[in-house]
Amino acid sequence: MKNGLSILSFFLVLFIASFSIGQYQGLGQQSVTEETIKKYAPPALEKDLSRSIQNKLDIRAPSLGILHPNKRSLFFNWKVSGSQQVWRIDGPKSFPVQLTAGEDSTYVVGLSPDGKWIVISRDFGGEENPGLYLMSTNGGPLVKIQHKEKVQTSLEFISTDSKYLYYRSNELENTSYAIYRYDLNNKTTETVFSQKGIWSVVDYKDDGRLLLSLAITNLASEVYEWNPATKELKPVLGQGEKEEYDVNFSAKENEYLVSTPKFGEFRRLYLYKGKEYKPISADIKFDVSNYSIDKQRKNIYYTVNEGGYTKLKWIDAKTFKENKLPDFKNADHVYVGSVSRDGKDIILGVENAQAPRTSYVFNIALKKLTQWVVPSAPEADLTTFVPAKLEYFDSRDGVKIPMFVRRPMTCVDIKSNCPIVVHFHGGPEAQTEAGFSVFAQLFVDAGFVFVEPNVRGSDGYGKTWINSDNGALRLNVITDIEDASVFMRKNWGDGKNPLKIGIMGWSYGGYSTLYAMTKFAGAYDAGVSLVGMSNLETFLLNTAPYRRALRIPEYGDPIKDKEALKKLSAVTYFDQIKSPLMIVQGVNDPRVPVGEALQIQSILENKKIPSKLILFADEGHGTKKRGNNVLELGHTILFFKQNLK
Repeated sequence: MKNGLSILSFFLVLFIASFSIGQYQGLGQQSVTEETIKKYAPPALEKDLSRSIQNKLDIRAPSLGILHPNKRSLFFNWKVSGSQQVWRIDGPKSFPVQLTAGEDSTYVVGLSPDGKWIVISRDFGGEENPGLYLMSTNGGPLVKIQHKEKVQTSLEFISTDSKYLYYRSNELENTSYAIYRYDLNNKTTETVFSQKGIWSVVDYKDDGRLLLSLAITNLASEVYEWNPATKELKPVLGQGEKEEYDVNFSAKENEYLVSTPKFGEFRRLYLYKGKEYKPISADIKFDVSNYSIDKQRKNIYYTVNEGGYTKLKWIDAKTFKENKLPDFKNADHVYVGSVSRDGKDIILGVENAQAPRTSYVFNIALKKLTQWVVPSAPEADLTTFVPAKLEYFDSRDGVKIPMFVRRPMTCVDIKSNCPIVVHFHGGPEAQTEAGFSVFAQLFVDAGFVFVEPNVRGSDGYGKTWINSDNGALRLNVITDIEDASVFMRKNWGDGKNPLKIGIMGWSYGGYSTLYAMTKFAGAYDAGVSLVGMSNLETFLLNTAPYRRALRIPEYGDPIKDKEALKKLSAVTYFDQIKSPLMIVQGVNDPRVPVGEALQIQSILENKKIPSKLILFADEGHGTKKRGNNVLELGHTILFFKQNLK
């Protein structure tokens, strides 16, 4: 571990700390009693509310998928059965065939170049310890590669000759990931690379060389080239820098493609050769948010994040000359899903505020665009979906904070006294974007102005913005949460009657909600915290070990930043809470332990503050199953109706 304490000393300190702070310990089902789970199980919803949410959740699009080498079939994920499962479609707009079944989230993550196998990832109950399986492209039973309790197994790639499948796993040590090679013919496994650290394969050569990334923080990494034949681990870039790098092999030997914000505020795409960087994307005030190069090393595709809108670019991998893509008018987002092995076809995803994501296959030689999968919108008039409008609120130190706002037709006038729900995203280094959102429309339909800020610490606005909340620096910018409410109360509403404002969010957004309801008590009239952290010290103590190592640079060192962590924890200010609060939590959550919710509820009940706790026994970090989705959203909307209207 290269940040702060060593892994051993860190665990020793936390072990001692667990006795001194007297808080909960543990993770998952084993850390909570069956009686507690039953006590806080989600109540049934009133039927009309449940039906209205069910109808909206039927408006959805499948994933972009992977094209079969013969170009006659497409494999993709879809939640139409109630949980994510794998489907196949044999020709554009033909009838889809369901290949996997059950209640556990299941995804297609790879396809062998010879077209014989699809690779499937399946997770049980939201534990985030997925296993890998094979299935014939014709369908049939699953063949297990590896699925072990408390172990994460993830596909890295399949060799071009279809002989080997490479995956990574933390079965040897829960804070380190080794790389393994699985023989697709005789079903045997061998270890390829097993040094300590959070390693992953970012690219590979057909001669066996691997381009490896070693995660240093949640964003920063070091990149190495590993030669299994010679056992040589060659540093490429990033060693000792703690800088963000996204690297691939380029079209020529000893050249690399690199996306990094190292030389400016925003991520830019470079050609790295001989320790020199040559920019190949434009110098603009927007991030290169993602890029890929085809296996033939002929074409590069990259997206630009223009303040929450996605633009796609296509350039030649050798000359870097830009090529023309289809013009999708009025699209909020256009991006590449996957590229065929021969590099001749790419899958494009396109969406806007009034159209779910639609997938196309684009043949780059013929410039031919073909729609394959049709999104679902039963019983829906999509023209009633309200587009997100980019607005800003002023922070107390004079910084303009972007926010996407959706207003019901009866609340278009900012002087109307419509109740407001402010949704803070997770991450914390995520970003709320424009585009199609059934989730947002549910709140609009319920009569709420729906607001989604991108406060400091969010992605998409430069490295100063995203790093402004690291560690103890968070104390300087967490006031953005309160300032959003202050701005709305000052500038929205009729100025005569009180404006009702609620706050909600998942994960870090749940943490933001808890902090708003305690430290900034009175800023919001009601809050719903979903899988949110209430105490950053206990969160770091009990979260999954692999996440702990990466989250310390983001939230703070439990020793050096102990006082800051205390000031940044909602439990420190629970004597100030005055408004109704609901907490929602998955018992199996490996990121935010269920104890984070239970310790809040205990305080609320002792203080006799109006509160509600809902535990989902079969979920992890957010609900994945259809029935639980409905309960989670239904109780959230109902809670805000009861407390804001």
